Amino acid sequence: MKQFSLTLVALTTFLLAIIWIVGSGEAVQTQEAEAISLAGTTHINLDGPSEIESEAESQESKETLFREIKKFNQTVYDIKNRYMEDIDTEELINSGIRGMLDNLDRFSVLMEKQSYDRLMESTSGKYEGLGIEIDARDNYIIVVTPFEGAPAYKKGLRSGDVIQKIDGTSTYGMTTSDAAKLMRGEAGSAVNLSIKREGIPELLDFEVDRAIIELKSVNYYGIIENTDIGYVRLSRFAEETSNELVEAINSLKEQNVSGLIFDLRSNGGGLLQQAVATADLFLDEGKLVVYTRGKEADSERRHYSRHPALFADKPMVVLVDEGTASASEIVAGAIQDWDRGVIMGQTTYGKGLVQQIFPLGAEGDVALKLTTAKYYVPSGRCIQKPETQDKPDSPHDLAASADDADSVTTDSMAISEKEMYYTNGGRLVYGGGGINPDIELEEEPYLTPIEINMERQSTFFGFAVKYFAAHPNLSHDFEVTNEMIEEYKDFLKEKEFTYKTAMEVSYEKMKEIIEDEQKDDLFSASMQDLETQIEKEKETDFEKSLPYIKRAIKRELVSKIAGERGVYEEVILKSNPAVQKAVELLQNKEEYGKVLETHHTTSQVPQTDG
Repeated sequence: MKQFSLTLVALTTFLLAIIWIVGSGEAVQTQEAEAISLAGTTHINLDGPSEIESEAESQESKETLFREIKKFNQTVYDIKNRYMEDIDTEELINSGIRGMLDNLDRFSVLMEKQSYDRLMESTSGKYEGLGIEIDARDNYIIVVTPFEGAPAYKKGLRSGDVIQKIDGTSTYGMTTSDAAKLMRGEAGSAVNLSIKREGIPELLDFEVDRAIIELKSVNYYGIIENTDIGYVRLSRFAEETSNELVEAINSLKEQNVSGLIFDLRSNGGGLLQQAVATADLFLDEGKLVVYTRGKEADSERRHYSRHPALFADKPMVVLVDEGTASASEIVAGAIQDWDRGVIMGQTTYGKGLVQQIFPLGAEGDVALKLTTAKYYVPSGRCIQKPETQDKPDSPHDLAASADDADSVTTDSMAISEKEMYYTNGGRLVYGGGGINPDIELEEEPYLTPIEINMERQSTFFGFAVKYFAAHPNLSHDFEVTNEMIEEYKDFLKEKEFTYKTAMEVSYEKMKEIIEDEQKDDLFSASMQDLETQIEKEKETDFEKSLPYIKRAIKRELVSKIAGERGVYEEVILKSNPAVQKAVELLQNKEEYGKVLETHHTTSQVPQTDG
């Protein structure tokens, strides 16, 4: 009873603290020094801040809150002391807190210590798992993006894959937190994922070995061969991101690059402070990067560039795609709004809220992750796409962080209407969700069934191991020859490689129906014709996929010879269409200038600071 009374006192103290904070109008500032600011996802209200409550309204609000707290305390007391069975006090209180959060946005949640620890892993250090960011969408778990070089990436998982089963357990209705628990585990152990991929009728099974995932930010930087254009690949925003970028940019400046490609594709975001520090490297001192606004009029916080730009006077292209989210959208939006560079790719993911972490209780076993404000880029645009998804229904879900590795919660809905805004120079840009590129590129084509299965069954990796063992002196700048392709074909036969085309899957279903209906004799000739067509289709599949097969063989062999850096230099930078388009634009100063030309008078531009 004494322990329960202490719990009630602690809870009441916590709730009274909320009252004081609400009354003071300083909810964000009170714990700003201790809280962690995350770039997450929610609606952004473009109507401006809410009106300040009158003193009478504020007093009434406090009295109402006191009265409702008494009701809550009485309910807890009655349940604990009068319910017909024993009730766990901690679970009772946590259930009450979860109930309070149910009416808020789906990113305001109660976090257990394990979830909190994972949040810390996402901003520093390392963890053991598969190396993917996931989301709960349409009742299943979806891959937002695999981390480059991680086991999931090497196995061929891609953004948009729907994880329907984890080690045989259906993910239907599963939370991202529960899915992350199943996929995390000791390095070296394996997990089986059943994947549904668009355009492929059957489930694809991937057996992926867990590993220690190093959470670095800058995956690669260097100069693109036969050019004087620098390239920097940034995959996340963590504690050391700006330091890593300073090192990369200084190195490129020493080599006197004429322009820069800043690759933010599949960057799921991270720390707000690092997003601001990153934009600081490219914008003049005193430029507004992003501002946040909470419930109260005085809760607005503006974040400016604080130093002279490290890379200021040369053209740059920022590559983005549908996996570019959160903090990376803040950077892309700031660069676009100040006409500092050209945004190229696809419309970004659309994540736009501030979340802060508030530890609850002296023991620190739970923490409150609360949406405290909303993001606006300098032109006033909303990053967030319309939010339609409710919170998970699981009564035991204490939900991992929206920026957890292996557990990212986001939403990507179609934009029905786009609001018009203008950059500092008067260029028309659109709001309504995500950052729309200045130059839109087509998405990379989906892999064919034969390509998917070659990746899923690790045929390229296995062949690279065998081939390199026989050719240990192979140079990293080799070309894939016809002889290597023939050896790869022999390797496929040796491993008894097989796969099913879409036609074959349909054939098997039809055959099963015919056999069940005992109509074999009636359809035997037609079925034989289909079997012949399937074999012909498979014979041509390999030739049609030959360009992809050559790139994949080179990727795996270069990785063995020269590691991830070699893959960038010999494969990605030489063959990636988006990179090549960016190079073409940076080498054509006239075209680059046209993209950033002012098409509207500056009188149409909303006032910005800086």
